Amino acid sequence: MPHSRFRAVTLPLILSLSVAFATAVSCARESTAPSSPSPQPASRTTLANATASVAPPTPGPTVLPGLTRATVTRVVDGDTIRVEIDGQEFRVRYIGIDTPETVDPRRPVECFGEEAGERNRQLVDGKVVGLEKDVSDTDSFGRLLRYVWAGTEMVNATLVEEGYALASTYPPDVRYAEQFASLQTLARDSGRGLWGAVCVSPTASPGPGGACDYSGAREPVIKGNISIRTGEQIYHVPSGEFYDETVIDASKGERFFCTEAEAVAAGWRKSLR
Repeated sequence: MPHSRFRAVTLPLILSLSVAFATAVSCARESTAPSSPSPQPASRTTLANATASVAPPTPGPTVLPGLTRATVTRVVDGDTIRVEIDGQEFRVRYIGIDTPETVDPRRPVECFGEEAGERNRQLVDGKVVGLEKDVSDTDSFGRLLRYVWAGTEMVNATLVEEGYALASTYPPDVRYAEQFASLQTLARDSGRGLWGAVCVSPTASPGPGGACDYSGAREPVIKGNISIRTGEQIYHVPSGEFYDETVIDASKGERFFCTEAEAVAAGWRKSLR
């Protein structure tokens, strides 16, 4: 029966070919289907950009090592400020210098005093400064005695150098006395600030109203003394501790002054006591 043998052989063969064809079609479909992109690692450029977008913290104002950090809250005058240290407020008097008076109600505003206060304001007002102590901690008014640094600039020295302040050193706080004296000589020789023509008065002259300071008349009573020990020119007012014992010797260049502004302009500094 040839037809029976043919069907017996042919049917399994057809089934095998069908299965193989179906498998081939399925594989072809899978190979042509779009594939999902695999995640790629971030490039170095991307990471760098991400890092650059985070701004580094801004450093605070620099204060020299060893100094006390303080924020200036108010400038009182040319040589006095108020500061905040760790949340507490202090008054600070600059060591080694003296600027013309502007805030004492008992005395007239002295020549170049307002300019000195404004210059001090430009240098430190609202800024973070460094405070340097010498020997004394405070003065008789409870003010801290300090050298004041704005960055790497000592404000005390700048005020003397530019002619806004007089060198006025009082022991034991003498760390920068020689430097201040040298800067004052340069300022005086150059006619800067209070050493200029604006404050120069060659003779004793009455203040407003025709009266000299402290006397209430045209008589000058401020004593311009020259220290025997240091050669420094120091003037004394009637309320000063050493006024009565100071004797003026005109042969040594000592003299009387009508006003404190005149004494300052002539190169004398006020006695600290």
